[in-house]
Order: sequence, then structure tokens, then C-alpha cells
Amino acid sequence: MRQVNVGIVGLGNIGTGTMTILAENADQIALKLGFPLKVTAVCDLLIDSKKIPEALGPVVRTANWREVTSDPNVDIVVELVGGTTVASEIIHAAIDNGKSVVTANKELMAACGPEIWDRAINAGVNVAMEASVCGGIPIHAVLREGISGDRIEAVYGILNGTSNFILTEVEKHGTALETVLAEAQRLGYAEADPSADVDGLDARSKLAILSALAFGAKITPSDIYVEGIRRITPTDFDYARQLGHTIRLLCAARQTPEGLILSVRPALIPLKTILAGVRGSYNAVWVKGHYGEDTFYYGRGAGPRPTGVAVVSDLMRVAREIRNGSPQRVSPFAHARLNEYKPVPVTIQRRAYYLRFRVKDRPGILATLAGILAQKKISLEAVLQQPYDDKSDLPFVITVEPASEQAIREAVEEMSKLDFLTQAPLALPMEPLL
Repeated sequence: MRQVNVGIVGLGNIGTGTMTILAENADQIALKLGFPLKVTAVCDLLIDSKKIPEALGPVVRTANWREVTSDPNVDIVVELVGGTTVASEIIHAAIDNGKSVVTANKELMAACGPEIWDRAINAGVNVAMEASVCGGIPIHAVLREGISGDRIEAVYGILNGTSNFILTEVEKHGTALETVLAEAQRLGYAEADPSADVDGLDARSKLAILSALAFGAKITPSDIYVEGIRRITPTDFDYARQLGHTIRLLCAARQTPEGLILSVRPALIPLKTILAGVRGSYNAVWVKGHYGEDTFYYGRGAGPRPTGVAVVSDLMRVAREIRNGSPQRVSPFAHARLNEYKPVPVTIQRRAYYLRFRVKDRPGILATLAGILAQKKISLEAVLQQPYDDKSDLPFVITVEPASEQAIREAVEEMSKLDFLTQAPLALPMEPLL
């Protein structure tokens, strides 16, 4: 049976991992498919410095991606460049030339997925993007096919391995976040500019994709409320532990009577919940269904080999569909049927809150803070203060009973103006995850 030919554009970590799997696992892939999956062209701006596995055999090498997207011998183009500019051009050119596309580009697919799918549908080709979220966890397939018969009520996730590595290292060793971030950069977990990871932007793109799959709504990253992890300290983990909680960068999408509420932000989650045990660079997704109830998916969220597995698995699915004459068998988005999503602000929800203060110690501080909370109709639950030698920068915590998030924000804004504070209060929701 005729082989299906693949062209890979972008030979960074993921591209190299993908090539390695295709070379080393070629026999098993062919056995599972019933025909060979052959890399016939590769592209990278630094192509002369790239080592191509000998097991792939003769391969066209080029620094010009247009030679891959226009190559009549290429059936599927793999876009592993990243970003939203050149990557968009590559995908559009491939589709216009009648080629299906496999991509790991969460930023582009989160922002322009429906547009790309319109183009693919009109061209009669497929687009697959399993590797764009959660690395080696096949969460797209789960939401698109595995539990598509359910009505999803909520999706919770730890979707950024870098942030999770940083937080769990701060938790384990009591080391300042800035120090752990530097170590993550040294190990290659974090980029030189870590903003996309530590400020929650990478996770936001991933949640946009998962939410579109789970809820059938056209969602863009700008619809999602986002906060990063830069202000989390070892002290916060100490207090969280006293409260029976830990802290994670939690991605949450909830269906409520008011509508869909989306957020990416650090939150206190109970130690007894399964997400609390997700550590290091691992990712996890917890799906709450109406009929099937709870399902949980866990695995490596990044890395050349786990992500490469997702890319190769997409290649196998698309190749099979090409050979069977059904390139649009299952669309990632069911795009034509997606509903328009009207953002519902997170401020409408009610949550218990963790409020951490750093103050110049003096009488009357607690009374002043309690008075502001009372004005906003927020009830105190507990006050926690560990022994601390430096009375000029004293940390303590107030937890409050469930209250309007809007009221919490108003209270924090007013508290931030008080002259005894050494920094603005840190407010973290305490997620019940029920």
C-alpha cells in the first residue's frame, strides 16, 4: 500500500523529538497503520546544523518552508515553528496546496483556530493539534471523541508545566520563586523571557482550546481572566498547608446558570483533591461531566518525546483518514456548530478567599482590616500569624467566608491604600473543586 509522506517544518526540541520517534518506531507505526508513514522533507532556518536520523533514509533538506508546503510529494505538513506570524503563513500555504496539517501551536490555534478550520474545510483537508495542549496527554481526543456523549459541567487543569515545576519547588524547598525560576531557566524548563509561563499566558491559550472542545463555544484567550504566579512566596505555602491546602496555577472553566466562567490564576486547592498531588513539570486535566461525572488525565505536559508522541499520533490519524478518503472525519472544534460565547466575568462568583498581608506592626491593624471587610459584607473566618522576628515587615493571613469576588476586589483595593502595609495584599481564591 502506498505510503503517506510527511514534511516537517521546524526542527527545534519538538521537531527533533518527532523525527526520532518516526525513525525509531517506523516499523510499529507501519504495522498499526497498515502502510508506511514516511518523512520526505524537513525544514529549518539552521538546516545545515541539524542532524537527521539516518533511519529516515533520503530526505529533502531546506531552509525555505515554501519548498515543503508546495512539494507535490508531501501529503501532510507538520508545523512546529511556533508563534503566530510565520506559523500562520505555513499552515495557510499548506492548506491552500491541498495538504493536511499537524501542529503543536497552541497560541495560534487558540487565537485563530476557527479561521484556520474554515480554510481547511473549504480545501477538503484536515488540521490536527493534539500536541498543542498537555504534551503527551491525549486530552483533545478525550473531549472530541472519548467523552463527547457527556455534557461537560467543568474543566479544571494544571496546564503549564513550567509554572507547576516552580510552585512545587517553592513548596518543597521553601526557596524564593525568583531563585527557582532561575533554576528552571538553567534546566531548560523556562525560556529566557518566562512571561508566557509565569504570567499565565501560555496556560490561557491552552484553556481557550480545551474550553472550545469541552463546551462547544468560540472562545479566544482574551475572554479568559488571567493572573500569574510571581507574587507567591514560601510563606504562602506555609499558611496554605496550615489550612489543609496547597497552591497551584489553576485553569478553570465552569458552566454556571449565568454562563461560562473562565480563569487562569493561582489558587488554594485542598490537599485531599487529586490536583494537589500534581507536581513538577506534569500536567493534569480534571473533567466533570453531568452523566459520566469525574474523569482525570495526567502525564508529561512538555518535552520533545511526550509532545512528539502527540504529534506522531496526530500524523497517524490524519494519514489513516487520507488513505480512507475522509480527511474531515472528526474536526477538533466541530467548528461549524460552535456557539458564540459571551464572557461572564469571574467577579460574579462567590468564593472563600485567602488574604495575605505584610505590614509594619502596630496596634489596630486587624481592627482596621476587619472594618473594611465588614463594610463590604465579607465575614472573617480565621486569622493566622506565625512567629516572625521582623516587625517592620510582618506577614499574616486572613481567610474569609464565601463572598462576592467583586466585593473582595473592592476591599483589597481599599486596603492597598493603608499606610501600614509594606506591599499590596495578596488575594487568592480557595477553590472547593467539588
